[in-house]
Amino acid sequence: MMRINVIIKPSKNIPWNIGILLFNQVEVLDFCGPFEVFSVTRFLNEDNLRTEDCPFNVRLISEKGGLIRCRGDLKVNVDYDFNDHPEFDLVLVPGGWGTRKEVQNPVLIKWLKTQKEKVQLIASVCTGSFLLAEAGLLDGSESTTHWQSIERMRKAYPKINVIQDRRFTLSGEGRIITSAGIAAGIDMSLFLVSELVGVEVAQATAQYMEYSW
Repeated sequence: MMRINVIIKPSKNIPWNIGILLFNQVEVLDFCGPFEVFSVTRFLNEDNLRTEDCPFNVRLISEKGGLIRCRGDLKVNVDYDFNDHPEFDLVLVPGGWGTRKEVQNPVLIKWLKTQKEKVQLIASVCTGSFLLAEAGLLDGSESTTHWQSIERMRKAYPKINVIQDRRFTLSGEGRIITSAGIAAGIDMSLFLVSELVGVEVAQATAQYMEYSW
């Protein structure tokens, strides 16, 4: 199993703060899958049974806050905008058709660059990796994305070693993780749970979700 070299340390920040970035035309399962994984994760007691304590505090964030129109016209109200959010330990960037517009959004790209210096871990799902690439966070590293966008990413960002046929990749000394398309974000999130809290907790979370992992 791959290991993360730099992980979120169990410190005074318990539960750990996770911020999921949203934007118009974001792919629904890209963020709802990881949101489900982190929000239903529970610590285990001495009998290996789930407790009521969740190790993660998951919040949604967007550039301007308010209502986000996701793909399929699902409407979501986010918790914070770029100017009022708390400090995060982990930032997750989903993909979707909206990334084609947001990759040209200097405010969002600058925010990602800033978060790189503040958080302990950054993750992307699907074409969310294009936003990390545009911010220069993947230069000289491995990355993956949705299978339909592999060649597009290789052409747009030649400094990145774009990997095909892998559910997720680690780079940046383990501080950046990118996943393949859509449902792969669930696998990546369960992997993160296993690294940050423990394999047994991740297995219990997958079982609770009735997800084959």
